[in-house]
Formats: sequence, structure tokens, C-alpha cells
Amino acid sequence: MPSVLIKNGTVITMDRARRVVERCDILVEDDRIRAVGDVGASCDGGADRVIDATGCIVIPGLIQTHVHLCQALFRGMSDDMELLDWLRLRTWPLEAAHDEESIYYSALLGIAELLRGGTTCVVDMETVNHTENAFRAIAESGIRAVSGKVMMDWGDDVPEALRETGEHSIVASVELADKWDGAADGRIRYAFAPRFAVSCSDWLLREVGRIAARRGAYIHTHSSENRGEIEIVEAERGARNIIYLDRVGLLGPRTILAHCIHLDQSELDTLKRTGTHVAHCPSVNLKLASGIAPAPEMLDMGINVGLGADGAGGNNNLDQFVEMRLAALIHKPRLGPTVMPALRVLEMATRGGATALGMEDEIGSIEPGKKADIVLLDLRKPHASPGACADPVSRVVYSAHSSDVVMTMVDGQVAYGGGQLTNIDESEVLDRCDEAIVRLARRAGLAR
Repeated sequence: MPSVLIKNGTVITMDRARRVVERCDILVEDDRIRAVGDVGASCDGGADRVIDATGCIVIPGLIQTHVHLCQALFRGMSDDMELLDWLRLRTWPLEAAHDEESIYYSALLGIAELLRGGTTCVVDMETVNHTENAFRAIAESGIRAVSGKVMMDWGDDVPEALRETGEHSIVASVELADKWDGAADGRIRYAFAPRFAVSCSDWLLREVGRIAARRGAYIHTHSSENRGEIEIVEAERGARNIIYLDRVGLLGPRTILAHCIHLDQSELDTLKRTGTHVAHCPSVNLKLASGIAPAPEMLDMGINVGLGADGAGGNNNLDQFVEMRLAALIHKPRLGPTVMPALRVLEMATRGGATALGMEDEIGSIEPGKKADIVLLDLRKPHASPGACADPVSRVVYSAHSSDVVMTMVDGQVAYGGGQLTNIDESEVLDRCDEAIVRLARRAGLAR
């Protein structure tokens, strides 16, 4: 693998000291960062490729701790609905209509947007069927991902094509984990992904907890997103979500819970005690009128919180810059202007995601020895200028757009640069996705 020298950028390292280094060079060899600092003089002639980052801000690759690549195809199909109707009337019928090809191209569509927007790693939840094809898209695209098939064996409103027996769900998930966990030179990891307690039997959730504990595997699920959801869980399982998930063995330091909006103190205490991680998804929580998660309170308690856009079917985009800006803003009217400063939010989008994955020694910051997941931003534009006296972190969180990304590197490989995706034929993906959503909408009875 060729060596790469990124020269003369302003580097937001996100190292332990949270250093911002101006006129800084980064030497990448193979898939690792080998040096950070004034390395240009000794390496200019030795690097196989030199990238001039003059005037650019360089940040660690952004990490999204909750997305649904299978829903990228559903963008614009289900606006102005609350969560349970959105699931029952739109998302579940469309997921049930997926085929092997549509899952593949939906994943590529989502990944194309993510890489163009500086996201280098995602925690992804697929649908019940055809997950193999999503993994194939992940492997080909070059993105880093933790993914798994969704698990659903409960609930009267679940379409027949998504209903599976608990036994089949476990067998299929274990087969996928055996094949894909650690694939693509470790760039892909597997997560067991029961959708949420409303659509999973008690038996299935307990089996997931048992098997994941035995394998040391990730668990990725939703919790406490909607008041109606909470009422259903309390009525059927006799406890609030977090308490119930702890009871069945799903919580712990390798578990990521999406949303966690409506929590009482005992649930917050349980998250803290178990070391469970939370994915804060402000855009979709606002759009579905679900509420605003108490992210600042969780962070103050020492609960690790990452950021995610969720699915384009609910959010309509997968833009981590939108999520950062909203995460910084929406808590201020309630708790004051200093509650979510830009640095704290950028930590959530980088180091927080790395911690959630147990990969804080590998990704989440720009330091020698870590994986070369690196993003270049060109903010020499009216919406982010002047920059001469501005705090670079503030510019990234409050002013930057995903369109400001000029290079995304994953594992030392440029996955996006010069306006082009390296491993994805964007034109083909767009054409195939247009064809696929027409096919799926007809199958789901949602065609216009």
C-alpha cells in the first residue's frame, strides 16, 4: 500500500490534549498514521503520494453510531409522521418489499452520501432479509462498519415478510456473524440487532444477550424513542425499556442503544452502571416529533454518547455535520448557552463513537499508530469565512457543511477525493436506486 503525506493543514487531532496544530503534516503508511507534526521536510521525497492541505482543516473520520443503510432508498417516502405510524404504514412495508438487488444499491447509496460527507465508520442496522448484500456493498465501498441483520419475531403489526421465528432469527444472525465479523481486513464487524422490544419476544432478546456475551459481540438496538413505544413495553413486559433490557441481559459495554429520549433517573443510573453506550440522533428525533434526548445529562453522568443520523427514510439525510450542529444547539434553550460547546459535540462525533465500539485505541483521533481514517475540509467559502481568527473546532461544528469535504480516507485509502468516489460508480447507483424504489413502492402498495 502506498505511503501518503498530507501536507500543511490545520489538524484538529482530537488527541487526549485536544490539540489543534496549524501548518501540520500527517504521514500515512499502509493503513496507519505514522507521524503527525513537522514531518514534511524528511518525507516529501519519500512519500508515494503528497496531498496539499494548505488552507484546509483536517479532522478524524466522523463516526456515526446509528444508521440504517437499507432505508437510504426510502428517502422522501414518509414525511410528517410519528414513529409508530412511520414504521407500520411506511417503513416496515417498504423493508418487506426489499429484494437482493435493492438492498445492495440502497446500501451503496447511503455509503456514497456518508463518504462524501466525511463519515468513515458507521454502526448500521439492516432489515430482516438479504443482509448478505448489504455486507457486500460495505466491503466493496471501503467504509468501516459494524452491521447486522435486524431481528423481529413479535408484534401483530409486523408484515408477514418481516416476521421470522426467534430460532430462525438467531441461526441466520449467527451465520452472518461467522462469515462477516472481521471481514475486509477487520474493517467490518458484526452486531446482533434486535429491532426493539416492541418487535422482539422475551425469548429472542434473552438469547441475543446470552450469545453476544459468549462471543464478545456487539448489540445494537433501539430504546425509549417514543412514548407510545414505552407504554407498549411497560404493558407487555412490566417495566420501562432500559430496566427491561437490563433484566434480559442486553445492556453492557458492547451495547449501543439508539435514541434514549424518555428516561427516568433509574434508567439513567442503569445505563451508567452497565457501561452501555447511547447514540444521540437529534434530526430524526425532531422530525418524527419523538422528543429531545437528555444527552448533556448523560454525558455529565459519564455515560458515553455518540452521534448518528439514523436512516434517510426518517431523517432524509445522513449528514453528520447537520447532527453536530443540532446537537450543539437544541439543548441550549433548556440548559444554557455553554452546555454543549463545539468541542464536546465534535468529541461525540469522533472519540465518542470510537469508545462505543471499543476502538478508542484505533480510531477517533489523529495520532501516530492509529488507523488512517482522515477527512479534509475546505472551508475557504463564504458560509465558513473569515477563518483567520476563528476557532477551527467552532468552524467545523457550527459552520461546515458536508459539501465542504474534499477528501475522505479510510484505512489509508482515499475513498472520496477530487469530487469522485473511488470504489462506487455513483451514476450507476443513482440510476439503479430510481428503478428499485419504483419496484418496492409497487410491492408495498405505496406507488403514486
